Amino acid sequence: MLLRSFALPLGLILGISLGTSVGHAQKQEIFTAETINAAQMSEVKGQELNAGVLKAQVLLDREGFSQGVIDARGGENFSKAVLAYQKARDLTATGKLDEATWQRLTENARDAVVASYAITAADLTGPFVKEIPKDYAKMAELKHLGYRGPREALSEKFHMDEDLLAALNPAVSFDTEGASILVASVGPKPGDQPRKLAKIVIDKTEGSLEALAADGTLIAYFPASVGSTEKPAPTGNFQVRNVAQNPTYRYNPDFKFKGQKSKQPIEIAPGPNGPVGAVWIGLSAKTYGIHGTSSPDLVSKTASHGCIRLTNWDALALAKLVTKGTPVEMR
Repeated sequence: MLLRSFALPLGLILGISLGTSVGHAQKQEIFTAETINAAQMSEVKGQELNAGVLKAQVLLDREGFSQGVIDARGGENFSKAVLAYQKARDLTATGKLDEATWQRLTENARDAVVASYAITAADLTGPFVKEIPKDYAKMAELKHLGYRGPREALSEKFHMDEDLLAALNPAVSFDTEGASILVASVGPKPGDQPRKLAKIVIDKTEGSLEALAADGTLIAYFPASVGSTEKPAPTGNFQVRNVAQNPTYRYNPDFKFKGQKSKQPIEIAPGPNGPVGAVWIGLSAKTYGIHGTSSPDLVSKTASHGCIRLTNWDALALAKLVTKGTPVEMR
């Protein structure tokens, strides 16, 4: 994909709320693409949306430290990614974005963190599905579990929260070929790098997945939803058994998932908004796997049905790294 940075201020803006006080109107500070790319550590504050946080999130994502969706808001997944980065770079590990961490993140960042992207015909091809039912029996009636529209597809393409994409492009139609939009310039993911993965470590308490090289160094870090009280994930040592891109999902009523009433097996068509998202990485623990999700904003914030749930883009990146037999430790 071709991205180019904006050299001049454009009409594409991000409104940052600076808060309210009694008897005073709410102030809005407007950030151009140029200002976002030039954001400094001093600008990282507790606003609803923040240009400095957005910059840090993109830079972490580029280095393989995912916080799930890039939303310019921070939060728990952002703190976890910062903590993992600090540990991997021998920085003081607090989980807070301090000056030393900011300096390390930005010192070699030459490319713009937000850039323009021209919507292509492929981005608009679909097939799109406006409404995805929650009931598996009704879901099985659909021929494809595609994105709900171009905006959702583009958000996933650039690892972004839909609301952030809309805020960056308030006057742009997402269903127009050739339209120029402002997006997070995330660059290549860990799976695009020629580094050999030796082991996966999943921390059920923290809600994270680490991809490690043979010497123990961290190749990639991902937030993850790992099981639930009702359907806990297993503990122990396992292996990757297979990888299925764009998988068909088969529901066994013996699982008795909450909210599913069918007493018959159900087969659900592939698609990024299906129960296991864009990819399935099967494990030697029977019926368990690592997979994508239709709700990337909820990763590591809600429980799963026992499996390990990542964003679609993180699961696809991990799928490029694993091979049959890759060790998986679940702690």
